[in-house]
Amino acid sequence: MSQRVRVRFAPSPTGPLHIGGVRTALFNYLFAKKHGGDFILRIEDTDQNRYVEGAEQYIIDALNWCGLAFDEGPGLQGDHGPYRQSERKHLYKEYAETLIAKGKAYYAFDTSESLDAHRKGHEAEGKTFIYNWHNRLKLDNSLSLSPEEVKNRLESGEDYVVRFLTPPDEKLHLKDLIRGTIEIDTNILDDKVLFKSDGMPTYHLANIVDDHLMEITHVIRGEEWLPSLALHQQLYDAFGWKAPEFAHLPLIMKPVGKGKLSKRDGEKLGFPVFPLSWKESEGYKEAGYFPEAVVNFLALLGWNPGTEQEIFSLQELIDTFSIERVNKSGARFDPDKTKWYNQQYLQSKDDKELAALYAEILKSKSVAVDDKPKDYIEKVVGLIKERAVFVSDFWDLSDYFFEAPTSYNEKAAKKQWKADTPDILNRLVSVLESIEDFSSAHVETTVKAWIGEEELSFGKVMPPLRLVIVGDMKGPHLFDIMAMIGKTDSIARIQKAMTALA
Repeated sequence: MSQRVRVRFAPSPTGPLHIGGVRTALFNYLFAKKHGGDFILRIEDTDQNRYVEGAEQYIIDALNWCGLAFDEGPGLQGDHGPYRQSERKHLYKEYAETLIAKGKAYYAFDTSESLDAHRKGHEAEGKTFIYNWHNRLKLDNSLSLSPEEVKNRLESGEDYVVRFLTPPDEKLHLKDLIRGTIEIDTNILDDKVLFKSDGMPTYHLANIVDDHLMEITHVIRGEEWLPSLALHQQLYDAFGWKAPEFAHLPLIMKPVGKGKLSKRDGEKLGFPVFPLSWKESEGYKEAGYFPEAVVNFLALLGWNPGTEQEIFSLQELIDTFSIERVNKSGARFDPDKTKWYNQQYLQSKDDKELAALYAEILKSKSVAVDDKPKDYIEKVVGLIKERAVFVSDFWDLSDYFFEAPTSYNEKAAKKQWKADTPDILNRLVSVLESIEDFSSAHVETTVKAWIGEEELSFGKVMPPLRLVIVGDMKGPHLFDIMAMIGKTDSIARIQKAMTALA
Protein backbone atom coordinates (compact mmCIF):
# COMPACT_ATOMS: atom_id res chain seq x y z
CA MET A 1 0.00 0.00 0.00
CA SER A 2 1.63 3.24 -1.17
CA GLN A 3 -0.51 5.51 1.02
CA ARG A 4 0.02 5.21 4.78
CA VAL A 5 -2.79 3.12 6.26
CA ARG A 6 -5.01 5.04 8.67
CA VAL A 7 -8.04 3.48 10.34
CA ARG A 8 -10.38 4.76 13.00
CA PHE A 9 -12.54 3.33 15.74
CA ALA A 10 -15.40 5.77 16.17
CA PRO A 11 -17.79 4.84 19.01
CA SER A 12 -20.54 7.03 20.44
CA PRO A 13 -20.32 7.74 24.21
CA THR A 14 -23.85 6.55 24.90
CA GLY A 15 -22.98 3.84 27.41
CA PRO A 16 -20.46 1.03 27.98
CA LEU A 17 -18.49 -0.44 25.11
CA HIS A 18 -20.05 -3.75 24.07
CA ILE A 19 -17.73 -6.67 23.39
CA GLY A 20 -18.72 -6.42 19.72
CA GLY A 21 -17.35 -2.88 19.71
CA VAL A 22 -14.11 -4.13 21.23
CA ARG A 23 -13.79 -6.63 18.39
CA THR A 24 -14.31 -3.85 15.84
CA ALA A 25 -11.58 -1.84 17.55
CA LEU A 26 -9.34 -4.93 17.60
CA PHE A 27 -9.73 -5.64 13.88
CA ASN A 28 -8.98 -1.99 13.09
CA TYR A 29 -5.93 -2.11 15.34
CA LEU A 30 -4.62 -5.37 13.83
CA PHE A 31 -5.10 -4.10 10.28
CA ALA A 32 -3.32 -0.82 11.02
CA LYS A 33 -0.37 -2.45 12.75
CA LYS A 34 -0.09 -5.19 10.12
CA HIS A 35 0.46 -2.47 7.52
CA GLY A 36 2.56 -0.15 9.67
CA GLY A 37 -0.26 2.37 9.91
CA ASP A 38 -2.16 4.45 12.45
CA PHE A 39 -5.05 3.50 14.72
CA ILE A 40 -7.21 6.51 15.60
CA LEU A 41 -9.90 6.86 18.26
CA ARG A 42 -12.65 9.35 17.37
CA ILE A 43 -15.54 10.01 19.73
CA GLU A 44 -18.75 10.56 17.75
CA ASP A 45 -20.78 12.63 20.19
CA THR A 46 -22.89 14.79 17.90
CA ASP A 47 -26.07 13.41 19.50
CA GLN A 48 -25.84 15.18 22.84
CA ASN A 49 -29.27 13.89 23.88
CA ARG A 50 -27.83 10.37 24.13
CA TYR A 51 -24.51 11.38 25.72
CA VAL A 52 -23.75 9.44 28.93
CA GLU A 53 -21.35 10.85 31.51
CA GLY A 54 -18.29 8.64 31.94
CA ALA A 55 -18.82 6.67 28.73
CA GLU A 56 -15.92 8.27 26.86
CA GLN A 57 -13.44 7.50 29.64
CA TYR A 58 -14.86 3.97 29.83
CA ILE A 59 -14.10 3.48 26.12
CA ILE A 60 -10.52 4.70 26.58
CA ASP A 61 -9.99 2.56 29.70
CA ALA A 62 -11.38 -0.51 27.92
CA LEU A 63 -9.07 -0.10 24.92
CA ASN A 64 -6.08 0.42 27.21
CA TRP A 65 -6.95 -2.67 29.28
CA CYS A 66 -7.07 -4.73 26.07
CA GLY A 67 -3.69 -3.38 25.02
CA LEU A 68 -5.12 -1.59 21.98
CA ALA A 69 -3.26 1.69 22.32
CA PHE A 70 -4.48 4.33 19.87
CA ASP A 71 -1.99 6.54 18.03
CA GLU A 72 -4.27 9.59 17.90
CA GLY A 73 -7.38 10.44 19.88
CA PRO A 74 -8.71 12.41 22.85
CA GLY A 75 -5.80 13.24 25.11
CA LEU A 76 -3.31 12.09 22.48
CA GLN A 77 -3.46 14.82 19.88
CA GLY A 78 -2.10 14.29 16.41
CA ASP A 79 -2.22 16.50 13.32
CA HIS A 80 -5.87 15.68 12.56
CA GLY A 81 -7.66 16.71 15.78
CA PRO A 82 -9.75 17.51 17.60
CA TYR A 83 -10.99 13.94 17.99
CA ARG A 84 -14.42 14.61 19.48
CA GLN A 85 -17.06 15.47 16.91
CA SER A 86 -18.68 17.94 19.31
CA GLU A 87 -15.45 19.96 19.08
CA ARG A 88 -15.57 19.87 15.27
CA LYS A 89 -19.15 21.02 14.72
CA HIS A 90 -18.00 24.35 13.25
CA LEU A 91 -16.72 22.40 10.23
CA TYR A 92 -19.85 20.66 9.06
CA LYS A 93 -22.10 23.54 7.97
CA GLU A 94 -19.57 24.62 5.36
CA TYR A 95 -19.57 21.13 3.84
CA ALA A 96 -23.36 20.92 3.86
CA GLU A 97 -23.51 24.23 2.00
CA THR A 98 -20.90 22.98 -0.47
CA LEU A 99 -23.18 20.09 -1.38
CA ILE A 100 -26.11 22.46 -1.83
CA ALA A 101 -24.03 24.72 -4.08
CA LYS A 102 -23.04 21.72 -6.17
CA GLY A 103 -26.67 20.64 -6.53
CA LYS A 104 -26.06 17.48 -4.50
CA ALA A 105 -28.22 18.44 -1.52
CA TYR A 106 -31.18 20.70 -0.72
CA TYR A 107 -32.99 22.49 2.08
CA ALA A 108 -36.13 20.83 3.41
CA PHE A 109 -38.62 22.75 5.61
CA ASP A 110 -41.09 19.93 6.24
CA THR A 111 -42.31 19.91 9.83
CA SER A 112 -42.30 16.70 11.85
CA GLU A 113 -46.11 16.94 11.94
CA SER A 114 -46.42 17.08 8.16
CA LEU A 115 -44.00 14.17 7.71
CA ASP A 116 -45.97 12.14 10.28
CA ALA A 117 -49.14 12.84 8.34
CA HIS A 118 -47.51 11.62 5.12
CA ARG A 119 -46.31 8.45 6.85
CA LYS A 120 -49.73 7.69 8.29
CA GLY A 121 -51.35 8.30 4.93
CA HIS A 122 -49.00 5.84 3.25
CA GLU A 123 -49.51 3.27 6.02
CA ALA A 124 -53.28 3.51 5.58
CA GLU A 125 -52.74 2.48 1.96
CA GLY A 126 -50.33 -0.32 2.92
CA LYS A 127 -47.31 1.61 1.65
CA THR A 128 -44.06 2.86 3.18
CA PHE A 129 -43.30 6.57 3.06
CA ILE A 130 -39.87 7.32 1.57
CA TYR A 131 -38.65 10.88 1.05
CA ASN A 132 -36.89 10.66 -2.33
CA TRP A 133 -37.14 11.21 -6.09
CA HIS A 134 -40.75 10.09 -6.43
CA ASN A 135 -42.26 12.69 -4.09
CA ARG A 136 -39.68 15.36 -3.17
CA LEU A 137 -41.02 17.89 -5.70
CA LYS A 138 -44.40 17.67 -3.93
CA LEU A 139 -42.92 18.32 -0.47
CA ASP A 140 -41.79 21.48 1.32
CA ASN A 141 -38.19 21.97 0.18
CA SER A 142 -35.89 24.11 -1.94
CA LEU A 143 -36.55 21.89 -4.96
CA SER A 144 -40.24 22.74 -4.98
CA LEU A 145 -39.94 26.39 -3.83
CA SER A 146 -38.64 29.44 -5.63
CA PRO A 147 -35.14 30.69 -4.76
CA GLU A 148 -36.66 33.85 -3.27
CA GLU A 149 -38.96 31.90 -0.98
CA VAL A 150 -36.11 29.66 0.15
CA LYS A 151 -33.97 32.73 0.89
CA ASN A 152 -36.77 34.39 2.87
CA ARG A 153 -37.51 31.31 4.92
CA LEU A 154 -33.86 30.82 5.78
CA GLU A 155 -33.42 34.47 6.71
CA SER A 156 -36.50 34.36 8.92
CA GLY A 157 -34.88 31.59 10.98
CA GLU A 158 -37.33 28.87 10.01
CA ASP A 159 -36.23 25.36 10.99
CA TYR A 160 -34.82 23.25 8.19
CA VAL A 161 -32.72 20.22 7.44
CA VAL A 162 -30.33 19.60 4.60
CA ARG A 163 -31.12 16.41 2.66
CA PHE A 164 -28.92 14.56 0.22
CA LEU A 165 -30.25 14.58 -3.34
CA THR A 166 -30.20 10.91 -4.27
CA PRO A 167 -30.12 10.54 -8.08
CA PRO A 168 -32.79 8.26 -9.57
CA ASP A 169 -32.31 5.39 -12.02
CA GLU A 170 -28.70 4.62 -11.20
CA LYS A 171 -26.99 1.36 -10.31
CA LEU A 172 -24.33 1.72 -7.65
CA HIS A 173 -21.56 -0.86 -7.62
CA LEU A 174 -20.14 -0.78 -4.11
CA LYS A 175 -16.99 -2.62 -3.09
CA ASP A 176 -16.50 -4.28 0.27
CA LEU A 177 -13.25 -6.02 1.21
CA ILE A 178 -15.17 -8.83 2.92
CA ARG A 179 -18.36 -9.11 0.87
CA GLY A 180 -17.13 -8.25 -2.60
CA THR A 181 -19.23 -6.13 -4.98
CA ILE A 182 -22.71 -5.04 -3.95
CA GLU A 183 -25.18 -3.57 -6.43
CA ILE A 184 -27.77 -1.03 -5.23
CA ASP A 185 -30.59 0.61 -7.21
CA THR A 186 -30.73 4.29 -6.22
CA ASN A 187 -34.50 4.33 -6.73
CA ILE A 188 -34.94 2.50 -3.41
CA LEU A 189 -32.82 4.96 -1.42
CA ASP A 190 -34.24 7.86 0.57
CA ASP A 191 -32.85 11.39 0.71
CA LYS A 192 -31.10 11.19 4.07
CA VAL A 193 -30.86 14.17 6.39
CA LEU A 194 -27.28 15.45 6.56
CA PHE A 195 -27.55 18.64 8.60
CA LYS A 196 -30.04 20.33 10.92
CA SER A 197 -30.76 24.00 11.53
CA ASP A 198 -29.49 23.70 15.13
CA GLY A 199 -25.99 23.56 13.64
CA MET A 200 -25.43 19.85 14.22
CA PRO A 201 -24.72 17.36 11.46
CA THR A 202 -26.19 13.88 11.35
CA TYR A 203 -23.90 10.91 11.67
CA HIS A 204 -23.64 10.49 7.90
CA LEU A 205 -22.22 13.93 7.06
CA ALA A 206 -19.94 14.18 10.10
CA ASN A 207 -18.63 10.68 9.51
CA ILE A 208 -17.69 11.32 5.89
CA VAL A 209 -16.19 14.76 6.49
CA ASP A 210 -14.12 13.56 9.43
CA ASP A 211 -12.89 10.44 7.65
CA HIS A 212 -11.80 12.61 4.74
CA LEU A 213 -10.10 15.27 6.85
CA MET A 214 -8.40 12.65 9.02
CA GLU A 215 -7.16 10.91 5.84
CA ILE A 216 -8.76 7.58 6.75
CA THR A 217 -7.80 4.97 4.17
CA HIS A 218 -9.91 2.03 5.38
CA VAL A 219 -13.24 2.01 7.19
CA ILE A 220 -13.63 -1.25 9.11
CA ARG A 221 -16.94 -1.29 10.95
CA GLY A 222 -19.86 -3.48 11.96
CA GLU A 223 -22.31 -5.08 9.57
CA GLU A 224 -25.08 -2.83 10.89
CA TRP A 225 -23.54 0.03 8.87
CA LEU A 226 -23.74 -1.84 5.56
CA PRO A 227 -27.08 -0.19 4.61
CA SER A 228 -25.34 3.20 4.92
CA LEU A 229 -22.59 2.30 2.46
CA ALA A 230 -24.56 3.51 -0.58
CA LEU A 231 -25.08 6.98 0.91
CA HIS A 232 -21.51 7.22 2.12
CA GLN A 233 -20.08 6.30 -1.26
CA GLN A 234 -22.38 8.82 -2.94
CA LEU A 235 -21.26 11.52 -0.51
CA TYR A 236 -17.61 10.90 -1.37
CA ASP A 237 -18.50 11.10 -5.04
CA ALA A 238 -20.55 14.26 -4.49
CA PHE A 239 -17.64 16.01 -2.80
CA GLY A 240 -15.22 14.73 -5.42
CA TRP A 241 -13.17 12.91 -2.80
CA LYS A 242 -11.50 9.54 -3.02
CA ALA A 243 -13.43 7.14 -0.78
CA PRO A 244 -11.64 4.87 1.66
CA GLU A 245 -11.91 1.14 1.24
CA PHE A 246 -14.75 -0.39 3.25
CA ALA A 247 -15.01 -3.63 5.21
CA HIS A 248 -18.14 -4.59 7.16
CA LEU A 249 -17.55 -7.11 9.93
CA PRO A 250 -20.01 -9.93 10.62
CA LEU A 251 -22.19 -9.80 13.72
CA ILE A 252 -21.36 -11.62 16.94
CA MET A 253 -24.35 -13.90 17.40
CA LYS A 254 -26.15 -15.21 20.49
CA PRO A 255 -24.84 -18.45 22.04
CA VAL A 256 -28.30 -19.98 21.59
CA GLY A 257 -31.09 -18.97 19.27
CA LYS A 258 -30.97 -16.33 16.58
CA GLY A 259 -29.89 -12.72 16.56
CA LYS A 260 -27.11 -10.43 17.69
CA LEU A 261 -25.39 -10.92 21.06
CA SER A 262 -26.93 -8.60 23.64
CA LYS A 263 -26.48 -7.58 27.25
CA ARG A 264 -29.55 -9.63 28.11
CA ASP A 265 -27.90 -12.81 26.75
CA GLY A 266 -25.06 -12.30 29.19
CA GLU A 267 -27.42 -11.67 32.09
CA LYS A 268 -29.48 -14.75 31.25
CA LEU A 269 -26.56 -17.15 30.70
CA GLY A 270 -24.14 -15.66 33.22
CA PHE A 271 -21.26 -14.21 31.21
CA PRO A 272 -19.98 -10.65 30.65
CA VAL A 273 -20.67 -8.67 27.49
CA PHE A 274 -18.60 -5.63 28.47
CA PRO A 275 -14.79 -5.48 28.81
CA LEU A 276 -14.99 -3.59 32.12
CA SER A 277 -17.75 -3.36 34.70
CA TRP A 278 -20.43 -0.76 34.08
CA LYS A 279 -22.80 0.03 36.94
CA GLU A 280 -24.36 -3.27 37.96
CA SER A 281 -22.95 -5.23 35.00
CA GLU A 282 -19.74 -7.18 35.56
CA GLY A 283 -17.00 -6.85 32.96
CA TYR A 284 -14.44 -9.36 31.71
CA LYS A 285 -11.73 -7.72 33.79
CA GLU A 286 -13.69 -8.00 37.03
CA ALA A 287 -14.82 -11.54 36.17
CA GLY A 288 -11.15 -12.53 36.25
CA TYR A 289 -10.29 -12.76 32.56
CA PHE A 290 -6.83 -11.84 31.35
CA PRO A 291 -6.92 -9.12 28.68
CA GLU A 292 -4.77 -11.29 26.39
CA ALA A 293 -7.38 -14.05 26.57
CA VAL A 294 -10.20 -11.64 25.73
CA VAL A 295 -8.27 -10.27 22.74
CA ASN A 296 -7.44 -13.80 21.58
CA PHE A 297 -10.99 -15.15 21.62
CA LEU A 298 -12.41 -11.96 20.07
CA ALA A 299 -9.93 -12.16 17.19
CA LEU A 300 -11.25 -15.59 16.27
CA LEU A 301 -14.88 -14.48 16.32
CA GLY A 302 -15.41 -13.95 12.62
CA TRP A 303 -11.79 -14.27 11.51
CA ASN A 304 -10.07 -17.49 10.48
CA PRO A 305 -6.26 -17.63 10.31
CA GLY A 306 -6.43 -20.58 7.92
CA THR A 307 -4.60 -22.89 10.33
CA GLU A 308 -5.42 -24.98 13.41
CA GLN A 309 -3.67 -22.49 15.70
CA GLU A 310 -5.91 -21.08 18.42
CA ILE A 311 -3.56 -19.33 20.84
CA PHE A 312 -2.10 -16.08 19.51
CA SER A 313 -0.15 -13.33 21.20
CA LEU A 314 -1.10 -9.81 20.11
CA GLN A 315 2.02 -9.64 17.95
CA GLU A 316 1.17 -12.97 16.34
CA LEU A 317 -2.32 -11.67 15.58
CA ILE A 318 -0.83 -8.58 13.96
CA ASP A 319 1.51 -10.71 11.86
CA THR A 320 -1.20 -13.17 10.82
CA PHE A 321 -4.27 -10.95 10.44
CA SER A 322 -5.80 -10.51 7.00
CA ILE A 323 -9.06 -8.70 6.32
CA GLU A 324 -9.70 -11.10 3.42
CA ARG A 325 -9.99 -13.97 5.89
CA VAL A 326 -12.79 -12.32 7.85
CA ASN A 327 -16.01 -14.31 7.41
CA LYS A 328 -19.17 -12.92 5.84
CA SER A 329 -21.52 -14.80 8.15
CA GLY A 330 -22.06 -14.08 11.84
CA ALA A 331 -19.90 -15.76 14.49
CA ARG A 332 -21.69 -17.53 17.33
CA PHE A 333 -20.46 -16.54 20.77
CA ASP A 334 -19.38 -19.48 22.96
CA PRO A 335 -19.05 -18.63 26.69
CA ASP A 336 -17.37 -21.96 27.43
CA LYS A 337 -14.73 -21.29 24.78
CA THR A 338 -13.95 -17.92 26.35
CA LYS A 339 -13.25 -19.71 29.64
CA TRP A 340 -11.05 -22.20 27.81
CA TYR A 341 -8.96 -19.35 26.44
CA ASN A 342 -8.55 -17.85 29.89
CA GLN A 343 -7.48 -21.22 31.24
CA GLN A 344 -4.84 -21.56 28.51
CA TYR A 345 -3.41 -18.16 29.36
CA LEU A 346 -3.48 -18.89 33.08
CA GLN A 347 -1.53 -22.14 32.57
CA SER A 348 1.09 -20.33 30.52
CA LYS A 349 1.71 -17.59 33.07
CA ASP A 350 4.68 -17.60 35.41
CA ASP A 351 3.91 -18.89 38.92
CA LYS A 352 5.46 -15.76 40.41
CA GLU A 353 3.06 -13.50 38.49
CA LEU A 354 0.06 -15.62 39.50
CA ALA A 355 1.26 -15.76 43.11
CA ALA A 356 1.28 -11.96 43.27
CA LEU A 357 -2.35 -11.93 42.09
CA TYR A 358 -3.30 -14.69 44.51
CA ALA A 359 -1.63 -12.87 47.41
CA GLU A 360 -4.22 -10.10 47.09
CA ILE A 361 -7.03 -12.67 47.35
CA LEU A 362 -5.37 -14.25 50.40
CA LYS A 363 -5.15 -10.89 52.12
CA SER A 364 -8.87 -10.36 51.52
CA LYS A 365 -9.39 -13.72 53.28
CA SER A 366 -7.33 -12.43 56.23
CA VAL A 367 -4.63 -15.02 55.59
CA ALA A 368 -1.32 -13.92 57.09
CA VAL A 369 0.69 -14.41 53.91
CA ASP A 370 3.74 -12.68 55.38
CA ASP A 371 4.06 -15.53 57.88
CA LYS A 372 4.74 -17.97 55.04
CA PRO A 373 8.09 -18.50 53.30
CA LYS A 374 8.63 -16.10 50.42
CA ASP A 375 8.08 -18.71 47.74
CA TYR A 376 5.28 -20.59 49.53
CA ILE A 377 2.42 -19.08 47.52
CA GLU A 378 4.34 -19.70 44.29
CA LYS A 379 4.71 -23.38 45.18
CA VAL A 380 1.00 -23.62 45.98
CA VAL A 381 0.12 -22.01 42.67
CA GLY A 382 2.38 -24.44 40.84
CA LEU A 383 0.56 -27.38 42.42
CA ILE A 384 -3.03 -26.27 41.78
CA LYS A 385 -3.14 -23.94 38.78
CA GLU A 386 -3.78 -26.70 36.21
CA ARG A 387 -7.23 -27.18 37.76
CA ALA A 388 -8.09 -23.45 37.63
CA VAL A 389 -9.78 -21.31 35.00
CA PHE A 390 -9.45 -18.03 36.91
CA VAL A 391 -7.13 -16.81 39.64
CA SER A 392 -10.28 -16.46 41.75
CA ASP A 393 -10.54 -20.28 41.64
CA PHE A 394 -7.29 -20.63 43.56
CA TRP A 395 -8.80 -20.25 47.03
CA ASP A 396 -11.31 -23.07 46.65
CA LEU A 397 -8.54 -25.23 45.19
CA SER A 398 -5.96 -24.49 47.87
CA ASP A 399 -7.50 -23.09 51.05
CA TYR A 400 -6.15 -26.12 52.96
CA PHE A 401 -2.59 -24.96 52.24
CA PHE A 402 -3.25 -21.93 54.42
CA GLU A 403 -5.87 -23.07 56.94
CA ALA A 404 -6.55 -26.42 58.60
CA PRO A 405 -9.98 -27.83 57.72
CA THR A 406 -12.78 -26.76 60.08
CA SER A 407 -15.21 -29.25 58.56
CA TYR A 408 -15.07 -32.42 56.49
CA ASN A 409 -16.98 -33.40 53.38
CA GLU A 410 -19.92 -35.30 54.80
CA LYS A 411 -20.30 -37.74 51.91
CA ALA A 412 -16.57 -38.50 51.87
CA ALA A 413 -16.43 -38.93 55.65
CA LYS A 414 -19.29 -41.39 55.58
CA LYS A 415 -17.53 -43.43 52.90
CA GLN A 416 -13.92 -43.25 54.12
CA TRP A 417 -14.18 -43.13 57.91
CA LYS A 418 -14.42 -46.75 59.14
CA ALA A 419 -14.39 -48.20 62.64
CA ASP A 420 -10.66 -48.96 62.45
CA THR A 421 -9.65 -45.65 60.81
CA PRO A 422 -8.80 -43.83 64.09
CA ASP A 423 -6.50 -46.65 65.15
CA ILE A 424 -4.74 -46.74 61.76
CA LEU A 425 -4.23 -42.95 61.70
CA ASN A 426 -3.05 -42.93 65.29
CA ARG A 427 -0.34 -45.46 64.39
CA LEU A 428 0.49 -43.40 61.29
CA VAL A 429 1.08 -40.33 63.49
CA SER A 430 3.87 -42.25 65.25
CA VAL A 431 5.45 -42.97 61.87
CA LEU A 432 5.24 -39.32 60.80
CA GLU A 433 6.72 -38.15 64.09
CA SER A 434 9.80 -40.28 63.44
CA ILE A 435 10.47 -38.74 60.01
CA GLU A 436 13.18 -36.06 60.00
CA ASP A 437 13.28 -35.40 56.23
CA PHE A 438 9.70 -34.27 55.59
CA SER A 439 10.10 -33.83 51.85
CA SER A 440 7.30 -35.13 49.66
CA ALA A 441 9.31 -38.00 48.18
CA HIS A 442 10.70 -39.16 51.54
CA VAL A 443 7.36 -39.01 53.34
CA GLU A 444 5.73 -40.94 50.49
CA THR A 445 8.38 -43.64 50.53
CA THR A 446 8.20 -44.01 54.32
CA VAL A 447 4.39 -44.08 54.53
CA LYS A 448 4.01 -46.54 51.65
CA ALA A 449 6.65 -48.81 53.19
CA TRP A 450 4.79 -48.72 56.50
CA ILE A 451 1.50 -49.58 54.77
CA GLY A 452 3.20 -52.61 53.23
CA GLU A 453 4.77 -53.69 56.51
CA GLU A 454 1.42 -53.41 58.29
CA GLU A 455 -0.24 -55.38 55.47
CA LEU A 456 -2.83 -52.63 55.06
CA SER A 457 -4.53 -51.72 51.82
CA PHE A 458 -3.88 -48.25 50.40
CA GLY A 459 -7.64 -47.68 50.49
CA LYS A 460 -7.57 -48.03 54.26
CA VAL A 461 -4.97 -45.29 54.66
CA MET A 462 -4.72 -42.84 51.77
CA PRO A 463 -8.35 -41.68 51.28
CA PRO A 464 -8.96 -41.00 55.00
CA LEU A 465 -5.54 -39.36 55.23
CA ARG A 466 -6.46 -36.98 52.39
CA LEU A 467 -9.80 -36.28 54.04
CA VAL A 468 -8.21 -35.22 57.34
CA ILE A 469 -5.41 -33.17 55.73
CA VAL A 470 -7.60 -31.40 53.13
CA GLY A 471 -11.14 -31.69 54.51
CA ASP A 472 -12.29 -33.14 51.19
CA MET A 473 -11.24 -35.59 48.49
CA LYS A 474 -9.59 -32.89 46.36
CA GLY A 475 -6.19 -31.44 45.73
CA PRO A 476 -2.88 -32.36 44.12
CA HIS A 477 -0.53 -35.15 45.21
CA LEU A 478 -1.20 -35.70 48.94
CA PHE A 479 2.44 -35.94 49.96
CA ASP A 480 3.16 -32.64 48.17
CA ILE A 481 0.49 -31.06 50.36
CA MET A 482 1.88 -32.59 53.54
CA ALA A 483 5.41 -31.50 52.68
CA MET A 484 4.15 -27.96 52.08
CA ILE A 485 2.21 -27.60 55.33
CA GLY A 486 4.94 -29.40 57.28
CA LYS A 487 5.16 -32.19 59.81
CA THR A 488 3.70 -30.34 62.79
CA ASP A 489 0.62 -29.15 60.91
CA SER A 490 0.09 -32.53 59.21
CA ILE A 491 0.08 -34.36 62.54
CA ALA A 492 -2.13 -31.71 64.16
CA ARG A 493 -4.70 -32.08 61.40
CA ILE A 494 -4.81 -35.86 61.81
CA GLN A 495 -5.26 -35.58 65.55
CA LYS A 496 -7.93 -32.88 65.22
CA ALA A 497 -9.90 -35.00 62.73
CA MET A 498 -9.83 -38.07 64.98
CA THR A 499 -11.65 -36.02 67.60
CA ALA A 500 -14.01 -34.26 65.17
CA LEU A 501 -15.01 -37.43 63.31
CA ALA A 502 -15.22 -39.75 66.30
